Amino acid sequence: MKTLPWLKPARAAALHDALERRILIIDGAMGTMIQRHRLEEADYRGARFADGYDSQHAHGEGCGHDLKGNNDLLLLSKPEVIAGVHIAYLEAGADLVETNTFNATSISQADYHLEHLVYELNKAGAAVARACCDAVEADDRAKGRPDKPRFVIGVLGPTSRTASISPDVNDPGYRNTSFDELRATYREAIDGLIDGGADTLMVETIFDTLNAKAALYAIEEVFDARGGRLPVMISGTITDASGRTLSGQTAEAFYTSVAHGRPLSVGLNCALGAKDLREHVETLSTVADSYVSAHPNAGLPNAFGEYDETPEEMAATLKEFAQSGLLNLVGGCCGTTPAHIQAIAEAVAGLPPRRLPRSLEQAA
Repeated sequence: MKTLPWLKPARAAALHDALERRILIIDGAMGTMIQRHRLEEADYRGARFADGYDSQHAHGEGCGHDLKGNNDLLLLSKPEVIAGVHIAYLEAGADLVETNTFNATSISQADYHLEHLVYELNKAGAAVARACCDAVEADDRAKGRPDKPRFVIGVLGPTSRTASISPDVNDPGYRNTSFDELRATYREAIDGLIDGGADTLMVETIFDTLNAKAALYAIEEVFDARGGRLPVMISGTITDASGRTLSGQTAEAFYTSVAHGRPLSVGLNCALGAKDLREHVETLSTVADSYVSAHPNAGLPNAFGEYDETPEEMAATLKEFAQSGLLNLVGGCCGTTPAHIQAIAEAVAGLPPRRLPRSLEQAA
């Protein structure tokens, strides 16, 4: 793997400096906050897609079917909604906000026949988040508050397909995607995120490590083409009480499989609440030669698919993670809100970040 300079050396240095000094706060759930707006089909379409096709596309790409639920599309049709979510999390204490691009890949957008929007969605996602971070930083300066940089995480979601497992129980050898297909769709997304102003890239909610490897390969391709790199964050998902990802790996095996990507951080998010995630975060904190992150759900979903863990309950659990020296970055996933992030930020404030193993070796 080539050693390339940083594409944004000042931002990378600021992020590393902040990580050495304190536990950084990642934002919370985007989907949970979007649901609060109770948006309808017309909201998702906006003016651009109102007539059943993309009015700004040269070939008039069709979208005559329902678009409701395509949250990534709101970056183009209702960007003020997404900006409002980012601002709310930043004001709650988030140091890093994740772009609203979880499903902004051609594989996932194919469900809406909007594959042609992938680059545009990712560029817009990073640009909206970048503008919000810049605005909050400027407001801090104007009000004489201490300097506190905010960072944009360019999100690369897992896609709706898995390269390791057959979707057909009657045909175990069948796959509905491939490494090369995943690599190509990720590369398009990565270019958009970088051009839009992302400070880091995060391959997140990884349930299939082969999907993640395709994303990491695409990231290196883009870095090579640009002659520089951004910090890369990786976050997997332990899917159930088995303590394994969907493709069958323990937290330690998962880390071993992705460590070649020289990540800034490796962590876990989604699927489980903080209490159930703890032992797996502890495993990562023991083996990882990188920073460790955790952004769990607000508990497990109830019978109505909602999350009941309060900000105070979640913050108390994650405070213990920090007191035990497990964390460098912490935030929330499904069911979390700005109230959760504020409580978490207050709970870990002043607690020292986990030290990297290599830092301990150098100190010795």
